Amino acid sequence: MADVKRVERPLSPHLQIYRPQLTSITSILTRITGNGLIVGTMLAVWWLLAAATSPEYFAVADAVATSWFGDLVFTLSAWALWYHYLAGIRHLIYDAGKGLDIPTAEKLGWACIIGSVVLTVLTVVIV
Repeated sequence: MADVKRVERPLSPHLQIYRPQLTSITSILTRITGNGLIVGTMLAVWWLLAAATSPEYFAVADAVATSWFGDLVFTLSAWALWYHYLAGIRHLIYDAGKGLDIPTAEKLGWACIIGSVVLTVLTVVIV
């Protein structure tokens, strides 16, 4: 049998040595915010179900929803909703074949991040 020589091949980049790009970070954030919206939705649905169940149960759910924890969850949910919305618009632009060059893609990524923060602050102030 012939001797099999193992060829030393370079390893794929690991997370320890790979420098994340803005486009990859915004893509990951889109997935995280999409899943994170479930938490705010569950709290809102729990609050509505408690309102339909009994006054005592509603008092418990209302105490949680109006506490600092509820305020934090709903504020982060507002940010997640705005970010996910803007990222969806960005993907529609990509689907149209526009903005696929690196400088424009990075500008759209920053627009999603900064726009979502500004829109969240406006939402919290107005509502």
